Amino acid sequence: MKEKEIERLTKLKEYEEKLHQEGIKKIAGIDEAGRGPLAGPVVVACCIMPENSWIEGVNDSKKVSEKKRETLYQLITQEAISWQVGIVNQEEIDELNILNATKKALTIAVDEMKIKPDRILVDALEHIDTHQIPYTSIIQGDAKCYSIAAASIIAKVTRDHIMQEWDEIYPQYGFKKHKGYGTASHIQALKEFGPCPLHRRSFIKNFV
Repeated sequence: MKEKEIERLTKLKEYEEKLHQEGIKKIAGIDEAGRGPLAGPVVVACCIMPENSWIEGVNDSKKVSEKKRETLYQLITQEAISWQVGIVNQEEIDELNILNATKKALTIAVDEMKIKPDRILVDALEHIDTHQIPYTSIIQGDAKCYSIAAASIIAKVTRDHIMQEWDEIYPQYGFKKHKGYGTASHIQALKEFGPCPLHRRSFIKNFV
């Protein structure tokens, strides 16, 4: 591993290192994917990485290519002490609103962790139900914290796979390419074909 990457990862692990020095061992990172798209679920990932984890390239999922994310996903999920995802679908997003749906997915992910964390580091979200596990909310945490960055990759890859599967059922919308986000081609397809069951009705009011 190059010196520059070692320096980057060292900085990325500062939150975890501080907690480890305080005697807190099982630290989970939490992040979401899919708050903004016009279609599909929101996915929240929770993962506990080992204290000695140094996976080259771990970063905010938005800063990593799709091909690289797939590789990192395999490495992260193999190395993680424990990890889970919570998924809330488009119907519940319309019913709850996207913020509350994201919080619900987070609680599901924490609830299903086979090994419970002692502390949670979460990207930006506050007023969340972590089953009384103490948490710290970090603005832009996926770019500042190793555990959250790892969770961001799990969440993004999981959601991308879901949207790729839906693309086989509704190929006319191009879900495989844009993953449900409001690209020009997606909006054009919405206008041409109308919405499908995967679309969030509360998100597409201005397009249909």
